[in-house]
Amino acid sequence: MKVILKLEYVAILVSSWFLSVYIGFSWWTFLLLFFLPDLSMLGYVAGPKAGAFLYNTFHHYAVAIIVSMAGLILPDNNLLLCGLVLAGHSAFDRMLGYGLKYDTGFHNTHLGVIGKSKQLGAQ
Repeated sequence: MKVILKLEYVAILVSSWFLSVYIGFSWWTFLLLFFLPDLSMLGYVAGPKAGAFLYNTFHHYAVAIIVSMAGLILPDNNLLLCGLVLAGHSAFDRMLGYGLKYDTGFHNTHLGVIGKSKQLGAQ
């Protein structure tokens, strides 16, 4: 099952990049914007609850879909690109095991524990 899920995430990532090129953006524009959603981690400066909320807002597929749909409806290709970047980035994170965060700390995700905490628990 793990392999199937990772293949799904790869498909979302590649599709997001392909669609960004298809709607007229250079191939490197998607790559340039790709890690911007990670700026949401700065929310952890205000604490784990605020950090989890902000991180999850920028890494949730529903938000990516809403932003993409807004770009289609308005029509605004820049907004559509933002939605595609959010979807592609979220898929990339999940492919690496970084899920949506619980408000108990950055290392607790819906996909399991990540980072040093996981290593310490394995001992």
